Amino acid sequence: MILAAFVLVAAAALAAIALGRTHRQMNSACIAEAAIFLCISAWLILSGQIPMTLLTVGNEFFFIDHLGIYEVLIATVIFLLAAVYARGYVENLIEARELSRGSLKLFYGSWAFLLLVIVLAFFSDNLALFWIFTELTTVISAMLVAILYARDNIDAAIKYIFIASVSMLFSFVGLIFLFEISRSVVGTGTLNWTVLMQQAGSFPPGMVIAAFALIFIGFAAKSGIFPFHTWLPEAHVRAPSAVSAILSGVLLNVGIYGIIRVFAIVHQTTAVSTVSLLLLIFGLLTVFIAALSMLPQKKLKKLIAFSSIENMGILLIGLAVATPLAIFWVLFHVMAHAFTKAGLFFSAGILHRQYHSTLSPDAVDDMRDVFALQPVAAWGIVLGGLAITGMPLFPVFLSKFFLLVQLAGFSPVALVILLVLLFIAAGAFGYFVLRTFTQVSGPGAHAEIVRYQTPAGMNLPVIVLLVLTLILGTVITSGEVAFLDQVVAELMF
Repeated sequence: MILAAFVLVAAAALAAIALGRTHRQMNSACIAEAAIFLCISAWLILSGQIPMTLLTVGNEFFFIDHLGIYEVLIATVIFLLAAVYARGYVENLIEARELSRGSLKLFYGSWAFLLLVIVLAFFSDNLALFWIFTELTTVISAMLVAILYARDNIDAAIKYIFIASVSMLFSFVGLIFLFEISRSVVGTGTLNWTVLMQQAGSFPPGMVIAAFALIFIGFAAKSGIFPFHTWLPEAHVRAPSAVSAILSGVLLNVGIYGIIRVFAIVHQTTAVSTVSLLLLIFGLLTVFIAALSMLPQKKLKKLIAFSSIENMGILLIGLAVATPLAIFWVLFHVMAHAFTKAGLFFSAGILHRQYHSTLSPDAVDDMRDVFALQPVAAWGIVLGGLAITGMPLFPVFLSKFFLLVQLAGFSPVALVILLVLLFIAAGAFGYFVLRTFTQVSGPGAHAEIVRYQTPAGMNLPVIVLLVLTLILGTVITSGEVAFLDQVVAELMF
């Protein structure tokens, strides 16, 4: 069975980590796990066996459709690149005494287990099971945030767990509502998404709105939506940069994925107009808070973190429009944001290793001679910044542009508001980069700065993601379009 293959690979990786004696051995196990997961996912797509029957997957609680495998493909690519990046990055953390060698098994064991749990979450047909796996991702990723020698990291991890888990209790109640709605209509309650999609047309709209509102609270917190976003900047900033890339590029997608699944059910009912308005309001508020928070930022990782919040708001707005074309570009934006943001955090991690010795965790980022000292990371931030703000030749430009076009037909007022907020966010990002990256040391001062010898494994993921985003932004194949069209069709938009 396909799920058994994923589980066995993860079990082998965890065993290798438990038996590993060196950092390289444990890191290699995580690289191998992600690479094999990626190969299995690619084979499933190329073989044309999706959606897969329940028996093929394992049991009635799991199901592999195009949306699930799409999310897994994105996750495995980022996990693979992050594991390659972590080889040199984590070794430097150990040398700097920010991470104990005794914590390596816990770090890499959590890493490998997190990837498995994420895959199982995306393949869960049963929403209650998805809820359980989502909660597990919170606990495991919080361990990766708290792993460093810093009290602030523990505080950030606890805040992350508290906000996400308390909010997920509301989702649990919402799922109970959804189960009762199904039971009252059909006679037999279920939380299997495939069954709910078939039954949804006869659901009472009032109960559907109540169920969605409760479910939305938990998944909104997981994806950094206002007002449940406050954990995100601290967790992203405090986490090791390899983990920050996973948090922003993969973990936020878990929450958005949950919202997409439940909204697809709502879209089959007469409650869709009310719920769409709810999504639009929260989407605009999220972009508003993120854009204003980016303006005063003087720390690079926090700026990137607030940019993640901004893009989660854009996804909500695209969902609110709810046309097939809007959903197509929401899905495209999920991929574009994930790869772009992972590259930005990889680049930020290199710059942090270069300049952290002179800074306290809360100090302003005082970076000088960036292009001379770390050219790959510098260009990673510059090009990644252009990409995430929606400049042409990058995939975020395509998704933002077409989502704005779709929003124009849905709500011209919302379009004007969003354009202003996007301009503010882009200006804030651009100003930070210009102000920071143009600082040059005075005569003779440059020689006093010790250059961090960036391992090739840390530069490589930055380059790969820059090339990948340029390809995605300039070349859209018929196969890619057909695949995303299939996702939209299975979601019944």
